[in-house]
Amino acid sequence: MAKKVVVKILDLLETNKISMRELSRLTDIRHAALSELANQKRQNINFSHIERIAETFDIGDIRDILDLIDTEDT
Repeated sequence: MAKKVVVKILDLLETNKISMRELSRLTDIRHAALSELANQKRQNINFSHIERIAETFDIGDIRDILDLIDTEDT
């Protein structure tokens, strides 16, 4: 079975009660880039973005931001 990395931005927004626009402002990451990450539309992940998200939410475990899921082969 194939694997896929998922960025859990929507979960982080809900947990921390902030909007995507606010996260964009706090991290200095373009809103469109965050939206693409949140909706699994990006093929590549910029690790500096992950680092800035971790700093913003004071996250020490990358598993709070990223998840690895099984996908169906299509």
